[in-house]
Amino acid sequence: MGDRRPGPRRALLGDAAIAILAREGGRGLTHRAVDREAGVPQGTTKNYFPTRESLLEAAAGRMAEEHRAAVERLHSTTPPQVSPSQLGELYPALLNRAVNGDPTQLLAMAELYLEAVRRPGVRQALGEMAIANAESAVALHQVAGLDSSTRDVGVLDAYLLGISLSLLALPPDALRRIGLDDPYSLGLGVFAAAASRPADAAEQECS
Repeated sequence: MGDRRPGPRRALLGDAAIAILAREGGRGLTHRAVDREAGVPQGTTKNYFPTRESLLEAAAGRMAEEHRAAVERLHSTTPPQVSPSQLGELYPALLNRAVNGDPTQLLAMAELYLEAVRRPGVRQALGEMAIANAESAVALHQVAGLDSSTRDVGVLDAYLLGISLSLLALPPDALRRIGLDDPYSLGLGVFAAAASRPADAAEQECS
């Protein structure tokens, strides 16, 4: 049995696994590679995560932790009177950061999705992450007065993931010809398409 105790060492190994997935892909993710990346003695990663599947699950879990923490920080710093249009500006910023900033998280996520197709444990971990992400985002949408459901924000996350991968992977000419060359308008567009309208607007329409 691997060491299941929470702590900084597990986070360090999870971060190292994410970095390797992003840089080298799934085939590069080995226990020894994580040991080297994390700067820990050989055999440390295998002690914590005995199988490759458990290592992949740890990477997914670590990404979920980081995403929840980021949403909580955003939530805590969001003004109480934020409007839906102000919240909508967040999504172009997320696209820009994912593609033009540090793409590590995006690339690692893509690798984990591919692994999940063949590995039930990784699929379960990603499912838990998707649910946690959606629930966190719903709370943020509610601050802006939106009646978004977990389905709404789940669809929004899926749109953003697909668009982000296209922006990162396709050449500029192809992006321009298929209309995916403007991350700002794309971010606003997916938000408008997936986010629920304010609750009071929906009630007025029904009255």
